[in-house]
Amino acid sequence: MASYDLVVIGTGPGGYVCAIRAAQLGMKVAVVEKDATLGGTCLNVGCMPSKALLHASEMFEEAAHSFAKMGVSVPAPKLDLPAMMNFKQQGIDGNVKGVEFLMKKNKIDVLKGTGKILGAGKVEVSGDGKTETVETKNIVIATGSDIARLKGIEIDEKRIVSSTGALSLEKVPEKLLIIGAGVIGLELGSVWRRLGADVMVVEFLDRILPGMDGEVAKQFQRMLEKQGFVFKLGAKVTAVDTSGKTLQAKIEPAAGGAAETIEADVVLVCIGRVPYTEGLGLKEAGVALDNRGRVEIDAHFSTNVKGIYAIGDVVAGPMLAHKAEDEGVACAEIIAGQAGHVNYDVIPGVVYTTPEVSSVGKTEEDLKQAGVAYTVGKFPFTANGRSKVNQTTDGFVKVLADAKTDRVLGVHIVGREAGEMIHEACVLMEFGGSAEDLARTCHAHPTRSEAIKEAALAVGKRAIHM
Repeated sequence: MASYDLVVIGTGPGGYVCAIRAAQLGMKVAVVEKDATLGGTCLNVGCMPSKALLHASEMFEEAAHSFAKMGVSVPAPKLDLPAMMNFKQQGIDGNVKGVEFLMKKNKIDVLKGTGKILGAGKVEVSGDGKTETVETKNIVIATGSDIARLKGIEIDEKRIVSSTGALSLEKVPEKLLIIGAGVIGLELGSVWRRLGADVMVVEFLDRILPGMDGEVAKQFQRMLEKQGFVFKLGAKVTAVDTSGKTLQAKIEPAAGGAAETIEADVVLVCIGRVPYTEGLGLKEAGVALDNRGRVEIDAHFSTNVKGIYAIGDVVAGPMLAHKAEDEGVACAEIIAGQAGHVNYDVIPGVVYTTPEVSSVGKTEEDLKQAGVAYTVGKFPFTANGRSKVNQTTDGFVKVLADAKTDRVLGVHIVGREAGEMIHEACVLMEFGGSAEDLARTCHAHPTRSEAIKEAALAVGKRAIHM
């Protein structure tokens, strides 16, 4: 029987990063993966392929609508969807091969098959008609999450799709109905709208992007509506009739009332994700789950069973690849006897639409609820030189600082490249920096990032360009 210091179940960003860090620290490590390729949801059917399609569809739209005003004359672009899907697949293949290389480089054994915990120190791996059991001093559960399903609405990945199916549609739907106005729905809606679909989004709550700063969500919704999105907020889809040539979706007000029927070619269900624990043997092994099916852990990622740990989407917290990666590193370090740590107050979130939305730290709603006195500094991209000359002036930067100490508590950005710009706020907040620190840091001119400096200046009511 093979024996290891650590067996990690799942090779998504949390799992493979945890395995690499453990190997760096001198452990003998194996990973267990049930899918044909490594990398989990993120690399295969999530973050990475969606970013490829977001980029390609944005280039398609730019060529159609923006080139001419910049003095670039080209014929009207024609969509070659199979070629675009091939572009997406090349990106996936490159990343997956990269993870395979990292496993070899770090001398990590890859065990292909479905992992099942038989108890502390034993993992069973079943695949290709054979079963093996391995011994290990430690086990990390990094099985990630699965799509959340709507009762009575059957996902077939052809006409009623999850995010997985929405990344591989064979043709552009004339009418796309999206259930859920969260990050995934808005990103995938952006892809297909740019490629020619009419997009309607139905959201149970009375706002888009639950959890994001309210003002940011409101302004962003207006931008999406200008692009052609139609939103039905405070509404729910109760049934989808698949019997006809087109789908007939029944929509009712969330608070109750008369239903209406909406026609669609494709319905995308993206109402969130749920922890993936199926077949892991957690109940038999005595591993405790919370009331939402997540693995319960302490501050050191340890479950109630000694030697079994859990990280990523399968535990509480935001379901983000980078959160899982940080937990993977910290967990490996703790197993090795070091002081691994994740600062949950500084985990950025990004919506990769155009414009992008990014945020880190507290929202205004969070601070009001906690009774924290705060100051706000805002700066619009309409007043930013680089954004003006590039004619990409949608959006703004908002900095929230503690009214007493000036410490930055949250930063929120709507605008081009917002996902790249958020990290200076993350670094500042990791070091407990103030709005004054940010305001006095020299920023290169002309860059969009100057808007962050100006928003920090605006906290002290001294923005220069506004």
